[in-house]
Amino acid sequence: MSEAVYDRIGVNYGRGRRPDPRWQAEVDAALGRYRTLLNVGAGTGSYEPGDRGVLAVEPSWTMIAQRPAGAAPVLQATAEHLPLADGVFDLAMALVTIHHWRDWTAGLREMQRVADRVVVLHFDPVLHSDFWLARDYLPELTDVWQGVPRVQQVSAALDKRVVVHSLPVPWDCTDGFLPAFWRRPHSYLDPAVQQSMSGLQLLDPDVLVRGMAQLRVDLENGTWERRNGNLLAQESLDVGWRLISTEERVSLST
Repeated sequence: MSEAVYDRIGVNYGRGRRPDPRWQAEVDAALGRYRTLLNVGAGTGSYEPGDRGVLAVEPSWTMIAQRPAGAAPVLQATAEHLPLADGVFDLAMALVTIHHWRDWTAGLREMQRVADRVVVLHFDPVLHSDFWLARDYLPELTDVWQGVPRVQQVSAALDKRVVVHSLPVPWDCTDGFLPAFWRRPHSYLDPAVQQSMSGLQLLDPDVLVRGMAQLRVDLENGTWERRNGNLLAQESLDVGWRLISTEERVSLST
């Protein structure tokens, strides 16, 4: 995805994408101890640590403009071409971003060139495609995610020992990414909620309207609950989010 595209779909992104504290704790545990950190594809700064030296890298001016006051300094650049010397950072992280890169393998090579350790938060496109919103209402999302690497591919592209940690989505997740409202289906009908989901914004608008119209009908006539009522008793759901780290981590959950 080009930065120009994200300049379009990233408008008001920070409003709907607020870090979930449970995910923040897991990310912090994965990062471990470091002095200097590079945040690649940093966006508006979600999950960016604030207690040590951080440099953010982000190609989109729209996203950079939404970074809060006091956020880490930001360098406008792409993951595939980091204008930095070899080995200058203790750690490089890429959170919910590699599926937007033009060449994710090149981006990971660059991260490994400039940092000793790498932490990536990524979703598995196959498991994402089985999520009820994609499966029952917007199967065209599979095309949007075409070319997105599987978790095994990302792990194989890292040149050190890798630890992969599942990150289930809490039912009341505060971060408005696409599967965040899995137990709150009415939320998907809200255009403001849709605005923060890059997958939905990359669909043909007619496809999105059609899918949301069917979801509305199914919520009103009880079809959604008949299909997915078992989810209403669950506290979290695994939809394929994984923390991939090149070093052992301290687990906060089982």
